[in-house]
Amino acid sequence: MTQTQPASEPETYDVIVIGGGSTGEVAAERAVLGGLTVALVEGERFGGECSYWACMPSKALLRPVDVAAAARRLPGVEVGPIDIGAVLARRDSFTSNYDDSGQASWVEGAGIVGVRGHGRLAGERVVEVATGGAVRTLKARHAVIVATGTTALVPDLPGLRDAAPWTSREVTSMKAVPGRLVVVGGGVVACEMARAVKGLGADSVVMLVRGDALLERSEPWAGELVAEGLRETGVEIRFDTSASSFRRDPAGVTAVLEDGTSVTGDELLVAFGRRPNTADLGLDTVGLEPGEGLTVDDSMRVQGHDWLYAAGDVNGRALLTHMGKYQARVAGDVIAARAQGRPDDRPSMRATGPTPQVIFTDPQVTSVGMTEAQAREAGLDVRVIDLPIAVGGSALLADGYRGRACLVLDGPGPEAVILGATFVGQDVAELLHSASVAVVGKVPLSVLWHAVPSYPTVSEVWLRLLEAAGL
Repeated sequence: MTQTQPASEPETYDVIVIGGGSTGEVAAERAVLGGLTVALVEGERFGGECSYWACMPSKALLRPVDVAAAARRLPGVEVGPIDIGAVLARRDSFTSNYDDSGQASWVEGAGIVGVRGHGRLAGERVVEVATGGAVRTLKARHAVIVATGTTALVPDLPGLRDAAPWTSREVTSMKAVPGRLVVVGGGVVACEMARAVKGLGADSVVMLVRGDALLERSEPWAGELVAEGLRETGVEIRFDTSASSFRRDPAGVTAVLEDGTSVTGDELLVAFGRRPNTADLGLDTVGLEPGEGLTVDDSMRVQGHDWLYAAGDVNGRALLTHMGKYQARVAGDVIAARAQGRPDDRPSMRATGPTPQVIFTDPQVTSVGMTEAQAREAGLDVRVIDLPIAVGGSALLADGYRGRACLVLDGPGPEAVILGATFVGQDVAELLHSASVAVVGKVPLSVLWHAVPSYPTVSEVWLRLLEAAGL
């Protein structure tokens, strides 16, 4: 059982981790496996954002919509209406009905001391935990790891906060599908949740996008394909559109646009981005700026503090759960090695390396490494191989399959390596890891030519890409 009662004397551990989400859990586990004692402090639910309000519930909502869409692309398959109650119940099963007792049991079983309460720094290697009206003081012999993640950004726009908008938390935990949804934003959360809500039966979904494209950090054509897919499902996308004020009344939530027109929904989803959870972390007690992200080196150690580490979204390197876990493994292993005087070779694992990402829209967008624009901006000798996904496997997967594949290479010739890869299409998420291996391993095209894809699968597009590169 996790400990909740204040101790009469400060407790000392080798490592204290603030934040019991997936990143914090992995960091704590790795430190324990390295032979250290660890306290894991969590003020809300063990398992964190990903388990209850992000990755797992959002994909549980999207999966039935994806399956229904895939079935409609095949003749002879009858597609009935989606049972919304069953979908929401399955979503709840993935969040353990928002009960973290199972996660707390895992913490105990992993040899980690779970401490419930709001943790904040109170000086070098000191963490104070507020719980039940009392303050419990913990001290770290070797390191404190901050793994507090980020929270959805709600800008201070006229009327917005009073309008009680949804963020990623509210939309992934919704108790019913709204009839009308207004989405402010054009990034990952906006695109995924616009698709989920419309696919689950909303009458209208309107996206207000300040810029002229969706998914601006991806290849431009990827956002275009996603916009096309969303519109085909009935989502309305208004580009170059900004709201000047908001209000909630009995008619719903209204966004008043800068041109004087307005759009009203039963709910308003704000997907502007995220900010680091450091405002009430006590950073000022160790000479750091509250509310700011924590800048780290490749071992996840905060600059200027040999005892303080930050892993996951809070350091701003890559706001993705899998990358947070990767950084947590680096941090936990490095701290254990340094505490015991062993070589700490984990930084050589390229903690700043290429970041793989899947955007679960329809079509899916998968990418790893640099986009073409990023590679050119870096002054690299860039060659781009870009072609439709049109192979036997894709034809079998769906009638009228539409997709595109792109490799960004570091120049011509068979010894070129892949700087970045992007695949867009139905079910291309499973292509991504092969691309990640090629990019991280800097595998030359001449070697990849011998990695023969199975037929008939969508992965045969790798063969077509290599042929287009002249091999």
